[in-house]
Amino acid sequence: MTTTHNSSASPPPTPPPPPTDQIVQTHHTVMINGVAVNYTATTGIMILKEEVEKDGVSTGEQARAGIFFVAYTRDDVTDLSRRPITFAFNGGPGSSSVWLHLGLLGPHRVLMQADGWPLPPPGQLTPNQYSLLDVSDLVFVDPVSTGYSRPVTGESAKQFHDFRKDIESVGDFIRLYVSRYGRWLSPKYLAGESYGTTRASGLAGYLQERHGLYLNGLILISAVLHFQTLSFDHGNDLPYLLFLPAYTATAFYHQRLEPELQRDLATTLRAVEAFALGDYALALLQGDQLDPATSENIITQLARYTGLSRDYIRWSRLRIRDDRFVKELLRDQQRTVGRLDSRFTGSDRDAVGETVEFDPSLSAIIGPYTAALNDYVRRQLGFSSDLSYEILTERVWPWSFTDHQNRYVDVAETLRRAMHRNPALRVHVASGYYDLATPYFATRYTLNHLALDPALRSQISESFYPAGHMMYIHEPSLAELKTVLADFVTAAER
Repeated sequence: MTTTHNSSASPPPTPPPPPTDQIVQTHHTVMINGVAVNYTATTGIMILKEEVEKDGVSTGEQARAGIFFVAYTRDDVTDLSRRPITFAFNGGPGSSSVWLHLGLLGPHRVLMQADGWPLPPPGQLTPNQYSLLDVSDLVFVDPVSTGYSRPVTGESAKQFHDFRKDIESVGDFIRLYVSRYGRWLSPKYLAGESYGTTRASGLAGYLQERHGLYLNGLILISAVLHFQTLSFDHGNDLPYLLFLPAYTATAFYHQRLEPELQRDLATTLRAVEAFALGDYALALLQGDQLDPATSENIITQLARYTGLSRDYIRWSRLRIRDDRFVKELLRDQQRTVGRLDSRFTGSDRDAVGETVEFDPSLSAIIGPYTAALNDYVRRQLGFSSDLSYEILTERVWPWSFTDHQNRYVDVAETLRRAMHRNPALRVHVASGYYDLATPYFATRYTLNHLALDPALRSQISESFYPAGHMMYIHEPSLAELKTVLADFVTAAER
């Protein structure tokens, strides 16, 4: 019996084709302030490439990631040099841009009750009469591992889950979009929310220094620029001072304050702000040397301003953490309050526990926003993908802060440098009184410590709203914020 063998070697596998852009365009109309705005939506994935060098010589470009974006451009614009363009993203890290996209800026928004409470599932999308599209083109960007953005085959996602690489990749996408779509001479703005404000401030420096791309303005929604203001670490007393006014606002909303403090929120907050930076700060600075009489006076004041019991404050050593406050304020009702928006309440299995099981304000919005986005992208924007659209993912963790090892993340100094190098750069900061994630007083503290040239201080403006982290889910706040932002992005034209 004879056996025949094929001596020829198997051919090498065919390499996969290089990744390519996947982009679709659709055309729409939306009514904004009673005016019909015709616009083009450009939706899809743009391949982000990096130049490769060997021994100092360029050897070409290598694809690194596909960035998902949705861009809206007004159709009747004849002079792009006079038409602002705003690049928007959320934070997390790990959040897609869905919140600013379908909550505040885009031509459609998730329909909520007027005060911000959700409708029953599955939710509903509605034209956004408060969209910023009437005065600015809009580009919503999903950083790698959020939305439909992914590294290309062979590239590690972990490399993008890094403070510096995140700024570089988003910045490089912005540079690429501006180049491909001819927007170098357009007024350019960034809009970020939460960690997105950290990214935006970092981008203000990176875009200037790496690409020579100077911005006209930053829109910072629920800002965090210096993480020391938010980190309840041993030895860091700053957050206890800076969260106190937000605790007071929350207690005011739930009617847990004494009658004279329930009359007017603004008046009450001015009093607690003065206390926080005065007697309370001096007390915490003294640590264990604080005398008993002064300690009892501080306990009395904290009880008045928080709605918590004197014993609870005493046992907390005058230091109230945010994760404990949201559990303790309504404990007698067996209710918790939201972290993102402390107007919301929830209930836990364990009413005597120290911390909450979930954030009721996040649970109220994530369902309707997820359903709306997935339907909207396919049905109206014409883009299809079998990937999961990552609304708010933990896949980016652990997030690396390689530029800030053994110290707090701080982009406030980056912002200061950017403003000094570009004196035309303006900043608007919007904050919600009921935000326990990035409280307004912590943001104000950071802004007051930028060490800006006095001539530049008027370049920063602030606005405040009777809602939480996503203040735009509260329709009166949404309407007011739209007016503020429209004025902000058109100010350069006047």
